[in-house]
Amino acid sequence: MRKIALVAAGLSLVGTLGVALAPHAVAATPCPSGAFCIRAAGGSILSQNIFYSYGSHNLSNVIGDRVLVNNQTDGAGFQLCFGYNGVNCSEVDRVTGEFAPYDMTPINSVVLVA
Repeated sequence: MRKIALVAAGLSLVGTLGVALAPHAVAATPCPSGAFCIRAAGGSILSQNIFYSYGSHNLSNVIGDRVLVNNQTDGAGFQLCFGYNGVNCSEVDRVTGEFAPYDMTPINSVVLVA
């Protein structure tokens, strides 16, 4: 499992992201090649939660446990951020594939990096 440490207001908050190994009971919507996606608990991905371009992306109504899917190519990574516009972010994670459900409630933006 990989750990992402997030720092906000001097407090270290640690969340664990791990590759999901068990198949889902419901067929999940695939994340397109070259994209980073945030999948809802029911297995669907809303179009506003599919990101292709590098840089920060503010989130809206992304709360609760969500499955993160890094399907970017060429070793591109992502960061989860407490603040909007890519502020107070985790370390860059370049692991590709699907991650175990993660509580996105305190996360306000994601940053895609080359």
